[in-house]
Amino acid sequence: MTNLHRKGLVLEIPVSQNPNSTLNEGTFVGSSVYDWLFECHGFLHNAILILASLAFVLYLAFKAKKSFRKLSNGRSSIMIAYYGSLWLFSLLNLAWSCLQAWECTPGKELAWNILSLFTTSGMLFLEVSLIAFLLQGNYVGGLEDLTRPFGLSSLIVGLDLLLKALYLFGFGIPLFIDSSEHSNHMKWSLWAIHRLVLTAIYGLILFMYHSRWRERLPARPAFYKYIVIMFILNALSLFASALTGHVTGFGYWLYSTTIVCYHAFYLPLLYVTFLADFFQDANGHMLASDYLYLMSTVYNASRIFDLLISV
Repeated sequence: MTNLHRKGLVLEIPVSQNPNSTLNEGTFVGSSVYDWLFECHGFLHNAILILASLAFVLYLAFKAKKSFRKLSNGRSSIMIAYYGSLWLFSLLNLAWSCLQAWECTPGKELAWNILSLFTTSGMLFLEVSLIAFLLQGNYVGGLEDLTRPFGLSSLIVGLDLLLKALYLFGFGIPLFIDSSEHSNHMKWSLWAIHRLVLTAIYGLILFMYHSRWRERLPARPAFYKYIVIMFILNALSLFASALTGHVTGFGYWLYSTTIVCYHAFYLPLLYVTFLADFFQDANGHMLASDYLYLMSTVYNASRIFDLLISV
């Protein structure tokens, strides 16, 4: 800071630490851009979230015309509803990724909590819906069969949203504002319970794939890989929540890493697992039920063939 003394008057002239920098912290715009890029969670954290979520939305937009045409020809209500939900929550996740600085900005806590609440609930809805589809065993394209898993998912996620809203606005628990310096034991206990439930569900499905109940599940390798990935991710998040509740820096870092991975890569994983093969059909006339039934038939036929050879 440079001082100019003239007739007893002291003038303070702010001097930037880096005169060549365009992110001048002495200006409102420069300070806001600087905080958005570097201060809240760091540049790498924000860059991964923004680039990954933006790339997926651009990919959906690039494929939109072709996808809409195939959905119209196929007339699968499951695929139409799921594709529409994927679009909605992908845009919401992109907004959440771009507005990370709200978490660290005074006066933005309410807006950040509301945005985080609806973003996480939307992604959880897609996640629970796919679990319901998996446990249903077979997929059909009628609206009547769509009502059961979507209705169950809406009920579960609605209850989860109400509980989180109660914790946030009723008890003042900062569920979506993380700090490595101040640990809220109640918050991390709630997240640990949340992750424990999801880990147990994915673990149960994974066990079913290796038991005599495997015939109840869809015979698709993509679904099995999805379950393995989600089981590992939720198990790591559960472990990180338990560590962070005891104020450990590694636990906070691991938890932040799992959050970045979930918001950056879960929606593309969901698309690859559940929708990509349907949209790759050349004619666009194959219903979701026909496709999954065909895959199950091929898989079961290959197992019978292997059994005959072994005999």
